[in-house]
Amino acid sequence: MKDIRQTEELVVPSGVEVVIKSRLITVTGPRGKLTKNIRHIDMDVRVLKGDSKNPDKVLLAVWQGGRKHVACLRTIRSLIENLITGVTKGFQYKMRAVYAHFPINCIIQDGGSMVEIRNFLGEKTVRHVQMLEGVTISESKAQKDELILEGADIENVSQSAASIQGVCRVRNKDIRKFLDGIYVSDKGTVLKDE
Repeated sequence: MKDIRQTEELVVPSGVEVVIKSRLITVTGPRGKLTKNIRHIDMDVRVLKGDSKNPDKVLLAVWQGGRKHVACLRTIRSLIENLITGVTKGFQYKMRAVYAHFPINCIIQDGGSMVEIRNFLGEKTVRHVQMLEGVTISESKAQKDELILEGADIENVSQSAASIQGVCRVRNKDIRKFLDGIYVSDKGTVLKDE
């Protein structure tokens, strides 16, 4: 069954500016500027300007949409929420190096834009992982063998973490026994909620 019109609403916090032009969303905040192209989804997206009492709102609407099409509303709303969180608080992923015998050696290069992984399972191969745009990697001061990835764009931060984890896959061995690798241990924001 098709609904005539389904809507979702999103309140824009103060200090954040959302501009939508032909389904190209630009969000500007204290931590920078992010853009997202959603032209592949047929949907009304507009910003309702508020006044001193009411904040700005983003209104999403789908006309004559089936079940799958209406489901896109919440997806796009979540994407815009992530853009807003990124430009206000920023995203932070923590990764831990896990090893049974050979200590994994992580060296951060190019001022936090690249990581070099040595001695994984005692292999001589040196693995290099380049961070995506806007992502910085650093070693944790509080915890041994911990890497911290920070950035405004959740997609770039999580993809950089996945690239690090993926380059440390164990091959030709029983992965239930050989648990060595670098794994995501915590996901959160750079600025924590009080």
